[in-house]
Amino acid sequence: MPSGPLIAIGFDLDDPASRYWLDNATITLTETESTDPRVVTVDSIDATLAEIAGRCARSPLAATICDDVLRATAACTELWPGLALESLAYSTLQAGPEFERWLSERGPARTAEESAEAVLTSRSADTIEIWFNRPHRHNAFDNRTRAGLLDALTVARLDPSVRAVHLRGAGPSFCSGGDLAEFGTFVDPAASHVARTRHSPAQAIDELTRRLGRECMASVHGRVLGSGLEMASFFGTVRAHPDTVFGLPELDLGLIPGAGGTVSVTRRIGRWRTAYLVLSGRTIPAATALAWGLVDEIGE
Repeated sequence: MPSGPLIAIGFDLDDPASRYWLDNATITLTETESTDPRVVTVDSIDATLAEIAGRCARSPLAATICDDVLRATAACTELWPGLALESLAYSTLQAGPEFERWLSERGPARTAEESAEAVLTSRSADTIEIWFNRPHRHNAFDNRTRAGLLDALTVARLDPSVRAVHLRGAGPSFCSGGDLAEFGTFVDPAASHVARTRHSPAQAIDELTRRLGRECMASVHGRVLGSGLEMASFFGTVRAHPDTVFGLPELDLGLIPGAGGTVSVTRRIGRWRTAYLVLSGRTIPAATALAWGLVDEIGE
């Protein structure tokens, strides 16, 4: 195994000698168009390499652990082993120096009382509609949102008459990721892991997708970042507004995706392009997400 992420440069992807690197690199960068899921086409290889190198140098532990976890979860045929591995790695990084540095740079978190329900739910015939309802925070995912989403998903799971589930976000974005004001409030890494794996929407969404197929749908728009992208990727259908941007910015915090994304996003686009999103920190537009298979359709 490499000591950290291994970035390959692809000039002749059809050369048989390239096969080893395509399979084994963390990601292969090229400046030519490619539909190979192991490859990302960029405008400038040099600029992209410099950007990734700088981010990995700032958070080398998180970058290395991300590479390890993505390689391992890509081989998981069942959901639970992948979620457990991701969560254990995430908890390890929460106790590490890179996350501690980010917390210090952030300073004291500021939270405000909110009176509105974080999640709204309605039912029409056999369809359950769920809305994230923190539009002023771009639906940043906090503990209240998690609890409300789990309640709504539990109703859908336990009621066999439910034939469709539809998740949306109120306001300018579907979900901009975890609420940064709550980061750093875990009791200890072990308790954090237990809470994350026992109260995660990922398993409920995955179960509903296996039962309902394409009728388990997430309609996304605006910012779909971090946990927002991770959860959406578990749905049987992801419909994106043309204005949507997607990304996995967790490395900025010295962390990796922790809401199931190393499983859900990897299922859709492979470990290589998932690694690109994490290591580069770049966002991609809806058209690229559709071409990669991260979303299933684009519509208003």
